[in-house]
Amino acid sequence: MAPRANWKGFLRLSLVTCPVALYPATSESEKISFNQLNRATGHRIKYVKVDADTGDEVASEDIVKGYELDKGQYIEVTKEELDELALESTRTIEIDEFVDKADIDPRFLIRPYYLTPDGKIGHDAYAVIRDTIRDMDKVAIGRVVLTNREHIIALEPKEKGLVGTLLRYPYEVRSAAEYFDEIQDVKLTKDMLDLAKHIVNQKAGTFDPGKFEDHYETALVDLINQKRAGKTIRPRERPKGENVVDLMEALRQSVGREAAPAKATKSAKKPRKASTGQKEMLMPIQGKKPAKEAATKKSTPGQRRKSA
Repeated sequence: MAPRANWKGFLRLSLVTCPVALYPATSESEKISFNQLNRATGHRIKYVKVDADTGDEVASEDIVKGYELDKGQYIEVTKEELDELALESTRTIEIDEFVDKADIDPRFLIRPYYLTPDGKIGHDAYAVIRDTIRDMDKVAIGRVVLTNREHIIALEPKEKGLVGTLLRYPYEVRSAAEYFDEIQDVKLTKDMLDLAKHIVNQKAGTFDPGKFEDHYETALVDLINQKRAGKTIRPRERPKGENVVDLMEALRQSVGREAAPAKATKSAKKPRKASTGQKEMLMPIQGKKPAKEAATKKSTPGQRRKSA
């Protein structure tokens, strides 16, 4: 079942308009999450909103937003006053300009969304805007209001649809000079750079997200299963970082190190790709059963379940 749209409105390019819906393109729901518990009782911790001075609990309908002018002095702003700001981007993504993708600094990227036609009408207008962006090899820049804030949004075609990526404003991006100014200027020899480039060529590949595994998530699953099975938890040995004393020797050793696994993998089995979504647990936790396992159980009811 598709998630609920975060936003519904219109996409407009000059006089061409179509109804659209904006959906989150990413999800964190597959990751393991923890509740906070009272160590003494094992009960869950409940958070309540209280008056900072009296300590009394405050009902949601009695809570208003406030901007702090001075210490302890606030200007109250109501929901109705915020709604009355009524920016056009609250209901319409107006395409303001088209830019080259290379012009967008990665530091400005926030998160991606899928932008789709909303309903049965407007597919023609949607297709015109999508295909024009694709044919011109550009990124469309507009604005949209999400969570009571106006965001810049960059639209680009993907398959039959459009992906919209929220962008930060300049005041939200810190200057690199604050961090990079004290980095020393170092003169490297040609031999060092040649060895480093050789290592890069040995490790060159095509980016495929599917071959990367979330090792921390896998370790969490293992930890939870061990605790449920009553096993003793033994701390793992942490990798030790070491300072490079002889950079040239380290580069030479790295070249040899990267070449050895390349030969070994020719005869070895092809590594298993990391699965999409959460790893299957040895002892499934209620509410965390992988969809793949559930589907297998339905289709093959008589099959024995694999033991871990």
